[in-house]
Amino acid sequence: MTISAQTFDEHKRYLWGICYRMTGSAADADDIVQETFVRVLEKPPADMDAPLRPWLVQVAVNLSRDQLRRRRRRDYFGPWLPSPVLTDENSPLDLNQPATQENSPVAHYDLTESLTLAFLLALEALTPAQRAVLLLRDVFDYSTDETAEAVGMKKSTVKVTLHRARRIMAAYNNGRVPDLSKRADRMRQTLKTFLSKLAAGDVAGLMQMLAADVVLISDGGGEVNALAEPVCGRHKVLRLVSKLYDASRSVTSTSLSVLNCEPAFLIERSRVNPGHASFFTMHCELNETYQMRRLHFVFAPSKLSALKKAIST
Repeated sequence: MTISAQTFDEHKRYLWGICYRMTGSAADADDIVQETFVRVLEKPPADMDAPLRPWLVQVAVNLSRDQLRRRRRRDYFGPWLPSPVLTDENSPLDLNQPATQENSPVAHYDLTESLTLAFLLALEALTPAQRAVLLLRDVFDYSTDETAEAVGMKKSTVKVTLHRARRIMAAYNNGRVPDLSKRADRMRQTLKTFLSKLAAGDVAGLMQMLAADVVLISDGGGEVNALAEPVCGRHKVLRLVSKLYDASRSVTSTSLSVLNCEPAFLIERSRVNPGHASFFTMHCELNETYQMRRLHFVFAPSKLSALKKAIST
């Protein structure tokens, strides 16, 4: 069997979007999509007259579940964060929201929200099976029958699994912001103001921007220096961020981009000491009063290689 370039292009971005949301890893999504097409070449579906996408999704979801299990079994130094991805016209993701089906589930996340770091981190509380079922039902609008076929479960098991997954996601749902575009605008302005005050050394102004219970999380993947544990509290977080900024401000360039459908900083340093990241990202979450409640730094080079390549082309 051969796969035409048209067929590959028709399904690649859709499959990549599922695999990325399943694993939180751009590199894993790349590998799984490639493996999925290898499978269709080596062991094609029995019914070649049937639509190909359901078969491809079934293979991709099962490979993603296996990869997620392997990742969780491995020791990981420090906190884990998803790998950031560009979400502009050059994105590998398909962000065109499908028309809502008549049997669309009650709890529904659109394609944009399901790419945010907050959502991807909330998915980490789910088992691989729960994650697959919730994504197919509540993000991609699959019916119970379609989901059961994709994940290899009985319909009754899919319903129970979805119920449990939704219950675990309740904490995330309680903090959801209904207007994502408004939140993005607020986040963009907050990041600009934060950087301005940081450059000016405005400690009092920075303190007001941070929530009292702010948490800073960094992910170096064991590849470069990063914190082994989250840092909590505005005094500790501000001290750490100020130190990070002041140490390399003369060789650092910072720009705003749209990563995972939200504004975030791209930070590049022209000169670093061994063991330190020369390129990294900073995302933030805001609380209900628009203070910064979470700061997420991704330092791990392996998580940023595709992003760095994308922004340089």
